[in-house]
Amino acid sequence: MFFRGQTLGKYKILASLGSGGFGAVYLAEDTWIDKKVAIKVPHRQTADFGDLLREPRLLASLSHPNIVSVITAERLENTFFIVMEYVQGETLENIIARDGALDLRRALDFTCQICNGVDYAHTQGVIHRDLRPANMLVSEAGLVKVADFGTSRFLELAAKGTTVIGSPSYMAPEQFQGKAVFASDIYSLGVSMYQMLTGVLPYNTPLPKEIEKLMRGGLVMPPHVRNARIPRAISTIVMKAMAPTLPDRYQRASDLLKDLLAARKRGTGGRSSGTEKAGPPGPDNGDALSDLQSRLKARQTPQPRFCWHCRKPLHARSDRCPFCGEAQQ
Repeated sequence: MFFRGQTLGKYKILASLGSGGFGAVYLAEDTWIDKKVAIKVPHRQTADFGDLLREPRLLASLSHPNIVSVITAERLENTFFIVMEYVQGETLENIIARDGALDLRRALDFTCQICNGVDYAHTQGVIHRDLRPANMLVSEAGLVKVADFGTSRFLELAAKGTTVIGSPSYMAPEQFQGKAVFASDIYSLGVSMYQMLTGVLPYNTPLPKEIEKLMRGGLVMPPHVRNARIPRAISTIVMKAMAPTLPDRYQRASDLLKDLLAARKRGTGGRSSGTEKAGPPGPDNGDALSDLQSRLKARQTPQPRFCWHCRKPLHARSDRCPFCGEAQQ
């Protein structure tokens, strides 16, 4: 544990940002260039050096505006630590705890950004395995960055593993059996989306006797039943993301994103039946969906842009990908 004012080489500890099962994270200042950074110190300092380097090497292979980037990894005074970009803002978990259910436009804005980051990681062969609001950082400008790939493994490693890793409330049914695939992250994203839209988790941490019921989909109530302002089409997308069986679930984050954009194009409104309540005054939920992509485009202007379909880099003002021809909305 480090305290405010302590130093690690050129890094001065400013505050503790939190601690998880794999390490503690601190806000620090690079005293050479006067820049704030986040420093992650793994708990297992006695692990093999190659194992300690696995996470920073993994992060170094990922370069995307919706993923927290790694700056370097160092070992000083017998302490190994990872230096990462510092995202000034708060976790999505804190936002939901404070605000409860988010309005549709904000929830979908966040979801689309997370989809982009997760889809990029998947194209690089990386499964997060612990995707949840506590690992999603929201900057003061509203840019979402996925963090904490400490439980990640390359797909070929994960396929061979049998260790149960993840946060039970967000874990896909197959993860309770020690298995993780790309679609396992989609399930966790679906749970996170459910929580954004309703303000609550779809179910509490399953008890051992409830695992079989979870695998049958018996623990989940559709989000539009909890919050009548959620369009039925969006509720259906969330439920497909949380499908208990792999064949019924989205296989890629890009598939989930594609359906969200299709719902926007259809002009999904805020009511799916005569018994559901109308949305709040002002722009309705259909307008919220219509406005979503323009908000995302404006927010990411200072950031590198990637085609949502083929993930190749785009010019800042491109409306269509020059590689695959897909329109960028």
